Amino acid sequence: MPQIKPITDLRNTTEISDLCHEKREPIFITKNGYGDLVVMSIETYEEMLETTQTDKAISEAESEFREDGTLIPAEEALSLLRRKYFG
Repeated sequence: MPQIKPITDLRNTTEISDLCHEKREPIFITKNGYGDLVVMSIETYEEMLETTQTDKAISEAESEFREDGTLIPAEEALSLLRRKYFG
């Protein structure tokens, strides 16, 4: 369940930081009863960023397959990648 805190709670930075690390999810900050900010630990941010990048790569691969419809055998694909990145 998402944590929702008023902006005045940001005065206690240690508590907010501990909560971010403990829950490992974003904390939503409200101002005058409306959503205003999101605060999270660096670890949580990096995990979300990695997930987003992975999802984007999968989506791009699915789009390529829909357009082209051809598949490359795994051995061939790995061989191409080895040559490209490791000479």
